Amino acid sequence: MATIDKAAIGFSIAIVAVGAGFAMYGETVQNTVQVPVTSSIELTPTTEEEEKSATYGTEKEEKSATYGTEKEEKSATYGTEKPKEMMPVEEEVMPVEETMPVEEEEEVMPVDTEPMTGPQTHTVTMPAGTAFPGCELDNTCFIPQDITINAGDTISWINDDSAAHTVTSGSVLDGPTYVFDSSLFMPDGVFEHTFDDPGTFEYFCMVHPWMAGTITVN
Repeated sequence: MATIDKAAIGFSIAIVAVGAGFAMYGETVQNTVQVPVTSSIELTPTTEEEEKSATYGTEKEEKSATYGTEKEEKSATYGTEKPKEMMPVEEEVMPVEETMPVEEEEEVMPVDTEPMTGPQTHTVTMPAGTAFPGCELDNTCFIPQDITINAGDTISWINDDSAAHTVTSGSVLDGPTYVFDSSLFMPDGVFEHTFDDPGTFEYFCMVHPWMAGTITVN
């Protein structure tokens, strides 16, 4: 009987101990559940910050990946185009036209344009104003003052002055020789003489002695 009572007492103690253990475990579980609830409310900003950081990190990685792709594409394109610019350009060679050989012109000897004709007539004028001194300064009393002709040629003197003149061979110093002499002829008058003999002949105007000229006959 005493043995049964001891067993009952031990069993009762065990039940009490188990109940106390469950009670303590319940309090522990309750405390454990309350802590996460409070902590979850306080850590909400941290969770949003982590989400933003994760989102920003993802966008940054996407932009970086996109920039890297564009950079690689540009680099690949530049690398492809650059050799085209460096390709040597072929210069267009213009065909050379064949030219016909130019024949050298034969040298033509100059020909005397003056026709070989018979005796010629040469004109000597007495300009207006020769009746007054001054024309001797520029050799315009007779135009031309000195003349060269060939034997057989004729000289025709024309009086363009308003005064009468003479055409007389000789000089003022030595006097007239009268190889030819027009005597006094009026304005617009003409005097002619043909020279058959070669030589040099001086002449002057007996009315206006500053008027003088020379004729050379070849």
